[in-house]
Amino acid sequence: MAYDVLSPHAGEFIDHDTIVSDLRAAEAAAQSGDVVRAILTKANMMQGITPFEAAVLLKVSDDDDAQAIYALANRIKETIYGRRVVVFAPLYLSDHCVNNCRYCGYKVTNKTPRRALTQAEIAEEVKALEAMGHKRLALEVGEHPVHASIDYMVESIATIYKTLSGNGAIRRVNVNVAATTEQDYARLKEAGIGTYILFQETYHRPTYEHSHISGPKSNYDYHTEAMDRAMRAGIDDVGIGALFGLYDADYDALGLLYHALHLEAVFGVGPHTVSVPRIKPAEGADNDCTGVDDDKFARLVAVLRIALPYTGLILSTREEAEVRRALLHLGVSQISAGSQTGVGGYTLPEAQAPQFEVSDTRSMDDILRWLCEDGFVPSFCTACYREGRVGDRFMQLAKNGQIKNICQPNALITLKEYLCDYASDETKAIGEQLIEQELERIGKDTVRDKTKDLLGRIADGQRDFRF
Repeated sequence: MAYDVLSPHAGEFIDHDTIVSDLRAAEAAAQSGDVVRAILTKANMMQGITPFEAAVLLKVSDDDDAQAIYALANRIKETIYGRRVVVFAPLYLSDHCVNNCRYCGYKVTNKTPRRALTQAEIAEEVKALEAMGHKRLALEVGEHPVHASIDYMVESIATIYKTLSGNGAIRRVNVNVAATTEQDYARLKEAGIGTYILFQETYHRPTYEHSHISGPKSNYDYHTEAMDRAMRAGIDDVGIGALFGLYDADYDALGLLYHALHLEAVFGVGPHTVSVPRIKPAEGADNDCTGVDDDKFARLVAVLRIALPYTGLILSTREEAEVRRALLHLGVSQISAGSQTGVGGYTLPEAQAPQFEVSDTRSMDDILRWLCEDGFVPSFCTACYREGRVGDRFMQLAKNGQIKNICQPNALITLKEYLCDYASDETKAIGEQLIEQELERIGKDTVRDKTKDLLGRIADGQRDFRF
């Protein structure tokens, strides 16, 4: 992948004065019902809105206008994604870290025991995750030149892909590792990663520098420009995010949108996903931020869905079950399930301390049943990655509406695999009923017939079909 346009520096596409100006102007504009309705009318075309228009929606205080924002976010989510919800799990490999970040339990000054999993231990963790039914993982590590090196990551990815247990197989590995060089990103691409994910934490430079006291991550520009290096190295799908509550949430929401616009302008495609973690307590953390309350968090998710209609929104088990239920109706399209956030958390009797507190502690089967009961289709689909529908190719299909004829059948197929191989009797009964209902929602007769045929083959013991 090659592009003629060189990426500008972070200070050029994340401009503090522009974000502050947008937010100030939005305060007044949000008081005008006509302005708000005009923005919502534009957003209803599902082509996105500008950061300033997003700022207006973030500042709306009128209850009727707020409800209109939430209704539109739900409509956009269901029109583009249907009722499917992608399910994944994090896998923590190493908590060694050389950074000193105030908010993180992994910070170098936190003198807790550290561990990096061996390849044999990684294989056992993978088997445990496969036994739950997981098909896609998000790798998590601290930043360390020895215990979380690129060599270690590449070897670990190979171990994960070759570890099989019964009908279990990890089909896609997304990677959340520290900002690195273009050469290292090329190696991750060659190793077969799915999405490269990196959270900015905050786009507000003074807060970023205050929060990251020392270590490689303290370099704001190098960190913020990481996605440019990753995409120049050939990684098609990247995922960005902010740690909401570290600084003003509206500011960071606009930072995310300006970052997305920059990537689309330079590389022809914006982020594949946006993650929306809220700051949580962590062992040894000494951050002094105030956090984000539930109402503000709901507005952030809804506005991000409206502004980035074709981008996946990821919500982790940091959040409680009821918060996750509400946000699934406002734009979230991917969630983690059955998560452990400590190194060795799935198999080791004395796992490391978690990176942050998990609020949704339900089992994988409980979460899958809950989704089905609420009418959502849990999806373990990785077909687009394996068929090459990534980057701008995925977005073209999404924007012309064709992706639904691929995503919905694949979601039902992978749900059927889960029900046959892993589900409790109660979950299986609810899931089978949901599949029958969702088959009728498939618009094309040929797609519906093919889906029914593949569902029957899965019931007969065959596996790993994909559109």
